[in-house]
Amino acid sequence: MQPYLRPTAVIDWQQPQVLAQARTLSAAKPVDTARHCFEWVRDRVLHSADHRRNPVTCTASEVIQHRTGYCYAKSHLLAALLRANHIPAGFCYLRLSINDDGAPYSLHGFNALYLQPWGWVRVDARGNRPGLDTRFDPPNDSLAFGGKLYGECTFANVLAEPLPVVVQALQAGTSWDAMLKRLPDVEPGEYGSLGLKPA
Repeated sequence: MQPYLRPTAVIDWQQPQVLAQARTLSAAKPVDTARHCFEWVRDRVLHSADHRRNPVTCTASEVIQHRTGYCYAKSHLLAALLRANHIPAGFCYLRLSINDDGAPYSLHGFNALYLQPWGWVRVDARGNRPGLDTRFDPPNDSLAFGGKLYGECTFANVLAEPLPVVVQALQAGTSWDAMLKRLPDVEPGEYGSLGLKPA
């Protein structure tokens, strides 16, 4: 489980702001700690597009500083808060039709966390809005989107690090609206080279 606990350049949970927030969310039981972390990121960090918020954030410390992020960035912060509390956390993705009618497509990012006695539980802290309601409900997964239309795909992987295409897109983002026009995607022909396995 060590890869799902370590800090990285993006999941920089050893940064003072991240570590301090992680400590305030800690509880006696890991399941309660996980719930606190999930609900804090879901509710206290605003989704960049939903709320038209700049800047485009990527690292956990950037997200916690600015209290905004796209789904990918929010997943980076949630993983950091969980790892800081010794709860293994990884990254999961869906490929979605942006307009629900085929191309163009984009990735949607969320987390999986490991809790006894259930194992990996998938959670989606992107932020609720009318028509979207995600909750912390182990052992059940709770996701914002289904990924069932033609060309869409849910990946079975729980990755220890975010996909490079996601990190690159966030780091290149200049504003929330510019980012919305160039959301990261992975073509079906790339699944194999990236080790992505359709569920």
